[in-house]
Amino acid sequence: MCYNHFAFTLKMFFILFSDDDEIQEKRDLRNKRRVLRKKADPFKLSDTAFLQYFRVTKPIFSFILEKNEPQLDCIKSNGVSAKIKLAACLIFFGEGRYQHGTGQDFHVAMAQTTFSNTLQDLIPPLITLLGDWIQLNMTESERMEAKQYFFERSGISDVVMCVDGTHIRIVKPKYRPLRYINRKNYYSLNAMIVCDHKYRIRAADARFAGSHHDAYIWSISPIRKHFRDLHSSGMSDLLLGDAGYPSEPWLITPNRNPDSGTQESIFNTFHARERNIVERTIGILKSKFRCLLVADGCLNYSPKKCTNIINICCALHNICIENNIGWQQNHDEMFLFRND
Repeated sequence: MCYNHFAFTLKMFFILFSDDDEIQEKRDLRNKRRVLRKKADPFKLSDTAFLQYFRVTKPIFSFILEKNEPQLDCIKSNGVSAKIKLAACLIFFGEGRYQHGTGQDFHVAMAQTTFSNTLQDLIPPLITLLGDWIQLNMTESERMEAKQYFFERSGISDVVMCVDGTHIRIVKPKYRPLRYINRKNYYSLNAMIVCDHKYRIRAADARFAGSHHDAYIWSISPIRKHFRDLHSSGMSDLLLGDAGYPSEPWLITPNRNPDSGTQESIFNTFHARERNIVERTIGILKSKFRCLLVADGCLNYSPKKCTNIINICCALHNICIENNIGWQQNHDEMFLFRND
């Protein structure tokens, strides 16, 4: 009896001792990460490495940081500065993960839980980028330039933009998951993208589950209402869309099943060639911000948060376009990414 009691006491001692060691190890790891974060400075990277990691240049990073720093600094952050928060999120948008492997020039010393909280904190201020960088309205000079561009290449008058949908893979949602299974049998959001002739994203609607068809999303989209209202006011601006969209006075789609060599068939060839710009835009977007790529996994967040992430990536894409920031992805690979 005494022996059993002694053995039990000894066992409990080792368990408690082990728990104390584990708690201390976690504390040490947390402190080490904080020290590393304080020493980390992304601006010490070369311009080339900086662009590779964050997908934006140093001046643009500074611009975004300056705009959002007041909101970020007032949020409890476990010792994470606004600069490191932004760095972690931009790495995540670009790579689909917030940490690089060992041996990299820049490493975000941050636990998964801390990063999840950081992303949650950063989404609301970054959403404010949308109003500044995604604009459906065009100036008169932009309209004329777009119409000239599309007419010279397709012979179709008054085209200013193109529209298409693309699927962004997400983790199985907790609420009504079957709605999110798309035709390729994975969970996704069907994001409608509208772009102009310069690869700028003029509108993005990523609210809809993967099971929804492009035509349905278009039918209730504010983008459709915008172009309908333009036509009601006497303006002639048009979009190009594929056969998944309905033909409307403001939306030009290809002819269905034309005979080879006919005018309808020739029209479809020119139509497809010009509409291809929206597919290339989607390819550039996904190759630059790989968190959106099906091939690289899925967005492991709620549909609402995934929608916000997609919208933020679209705004960042436009910032890059406006500042002439190219991307090294080859054309063939970008085309493969256009509509996963």
